[in-house]
Amino acid sequence: MSETERAKWDARYAAGAYRDRNHACRLLTDWTPTLPVGRALDVACGAGRNAIFLASRGFTVDAIDISGVALEQAAARASALHLQINWRNVDLDVAADWPVDGPFDLIVLVRYVNLALYPKLIGTLAPAGVLLTEQHLVSGADVIGPRNSAFRLRPGSLRSSCSQLQLLHDFEGLVEDPDGRTAALAQIVGRKRDPVFDSGATEPA
Repeated sequence: MSETERAKWDARYAAGAYRDRNHACRLLTDWTPTLPVGRALDVACGAGRNAIFLASRGFTVDAIDISGVALEQAAARASALHLQINWRNVDLDVAADWPVDGPFDLIVLVRYVNLALYPKLIGTLAPAGVLLTEQHLVSGADVIGPRNSAFRLRPGSLRSSCSQLQLLHDFEGLVEDPDGRTAALAQIVGRKRDPVFDSGATEPA
């Protein structure tokens, strides 16, 4: 992203965009109880809804985003809740080096389309670490999210990007968000393969 893109996102958050979206991603809230608490990374965290949820559940959390305004809002909310999170202002499209050191037990990437990131994310997972990700899916239904199809994934593309993982959850279709709005999503929860790992997490009921 360019500085123009950074300014665009800063302006959106400053104007109150996403202010009502304090709920964590439903996929994350469903899966967190099945996963061991450890070190987590929230990629493209925005105003911090998922990072704050994880920190409140005992995870040690790093969170990165392009928007400094979003991170300021996130940090203020976390501070009010007495939560410690390492916030990092990073443009992932131009960063010369990966901005945070792994390994991570859990990496979360929600609704930020950048398929080129997935090999790096998978490489940053700890042995038996889990990647939890969901993206807007191309759909003819009346759903929330970007109108530009360039910011939606084609069916199967997220699955292909996560093919190195043991897939614990693989879904494409319509989902109702916690705020009652309908989204068309591709979702993956995948574990980094580890020969010595006992199978552990299973799909929640």
